[in-house]
Amino acid sequence: MVLGTSSGAGKTLMTAALCRALKRRGEQPLPFKGQNMSNNAWVDTSGGEMAYSQALQAWAAGLEPRCAMNPVLLKPQGDSTSEVIHLGHSAGSCRAEHYYRDWFRPGWAAIRQGLRELQAAHPGGRLVLEGAGSPVEVNLQPRDLTNLRLAQYLRARCILVADIERGGVFAQLVGTLALLRPVERPLIRGLLINRFRGRRELFDEGRRWLEANTGIPVLGVMPWLDELFPPEDSLDLLERRGRKRGAELQIAVLKLPSLSNFSDLDPLEAESAVQLHWILPGQDLGRPDAVVVPGSKQSLRDLTALRSSGLGEQLAAYASEGGAVLGICGGMQLLGRELLDPHGLEGGADSSQAGLNLLPLRTVFGAAKALRQCSSPALWPAAAESALLEGFELHRGATSALEPCQALAEDPTLGWVSGAVAGTYLHGVFESGPWRRRWLNQLRARKGLPLLSERQPHHSRQREALLDRLADAFEHHVNLDPMLKP
Repeated sequence: MVLGTSSGAGKTLMTAALCRALKRRGEQPLPFKGQNMSNNAWVDTSGGEMAYSQALQAWAAGLEPRCAMNPVLLKPQGDSTSEVIHLGHSAGSCRAEHYYRDWFRPGWAAIRQGLRELQAAHPGGRLVLEGAGSPVEVNLQPRDLTNLRLAQYLRARCILVADIERGGVFAQLVGTLALLRPVERPLIRGLLINRFRGRRELFDEGRRWLEANTGIPVLGVMPWLDELFPPEDSLDLLERRGRKRGAELQIAVLKLPSLSNFSDLDPLEAESAVQLHWILPGQDLGRPDAVVVPGSKQSLRDLTALRSSGLGEQLAAYASEGGAVLGICGGMQLLGRELLDPHGLEGGADSSQAGLNLLPLRTVFGAAKALRQCSSPALWPAAAESALLEGFELHRGATSALEPCQALAEDPTLGWVSGAVAGTYLHGVFESGPWRRRWLNQLRARKGLPLLSERQPHHSRQREALLDRLADAFEHHVNLDPMLKP
């Protein structure tokens, strides 16, 4: 099990690296996170929701993601309320103050069921567990679902990860160990220092001090990696402030208050000629080459935020002048003409609103979710060679065109186009190399830039290479032997 001294310590990527390293040793790692809180989701082949981070770990382990790997998913809805997903399907919603009272027992049952399903599907596999936040939040320890309770239940060998970039790494580790109960401390079999800048030898004295004062081996010191890995949560997006040399296209991405599925932007982030700028409501949109409106967990609330901040008005003015806009899922709903919520599913009572009116679309919110993986040949942007779009739908709300509108794909329910404004329900639309490059080439042609080759592989190939480089660094800097010995 990979535990962390805090949220954002690097548990997700260290778990992915561990999965790939074990796979290389001939084992079958089984990634598992009992409970996750995230609006960055994935839909498995059975139509079940799970956190994207466990999907990433599944790919690192050479497996198809399945919702049993993340049996409890909490999706924040605002106002201290979250949607509760059990084994891939919505089980209701709950306020934070009532969660452990009402959902602890059902959550623990879902976790045990997920474990049974995963181990039955892969007999002989080795579970690789990821914890959540810190394992020693003393106010939560008696009701902990996914850290030490699970580690004790499975008698897991635990690695404790600390982020040295944040400072105070000795206090992080020693303080965490000091707050463990006597029955829990023997579970910690190794310490791991993450995101170290400089030569490893500079930390040799720190390693010796930690081992002498804790009695636990330091398994390794992971360096600060220059690779741009997928963010672990939406907070990490704000740290993506680097500037790319030679970026020829500037693309604004609206950081909506209820942002979801921001991993849709990873393929664009990986394009060396593209610089993404995350724009918060209240900030100036500027004059980018294109604007992407990403997914939203609460479309109507985000629509209100765009309007009240003036960013919605800026976006409308940008589009009226011919600016290129692409909305994804909830982002597409915001671009429509009408958002109807007759049952108050999005905001209490009848909270219907007029949309930004950049696409002639009407969305009606209903209780049922669209959850499916899908693929369809693209019809837009027009080109001689077709591109296959692959991804998944994950949304409430049925959308229809109020007037004739160009379809984005052969499946007419996946998206619509009007002039330079387009929208799609397909999460993962940028994963298709040919389609992504075709969309970028439209923008490049507007600026008189030479066109890029559209003969590009699916982004999953780049993701695999990234995971391999992560595992290479992990194997070089971390000694797993103490963890694998009986």
